[in-house]
Amino acid sequence: MRIPALLLRAAFIFILIAVTVRVSLPQSSTFWDSYDNPRDFLRLILGIAVCIWLLAQLFRTPNDAHAHRTWIFVGLVAIPVGLICLFAAW
Repeated sequence: MRIPALLLRAAFIFILIAVTVRVSLPQSSTFWDSYDNPRDFLRLILGIAVCIWLLAQLFRTPNDAHAHRTWIFVGLVAIPVGLICLFAAW
């Protein structure tokens, strides 16, 4: 039960990272022009911070069997919803 739970958890976190990267990209122009608009710059900085936090969470694995069981149930529901959000945001 541990391996599927860790795989589902990792897939969900990777989907969250992809959605965060897409949402935090500058809206007005290119990546290098994000410093001109304060909203784009703030969005970029917050997106980078969230991605770093998600990567840190990726390497912090759950310790008990109940957490693995929870991630199996959450992963089976959250991954399709996350994929829908990813394709809608892209």
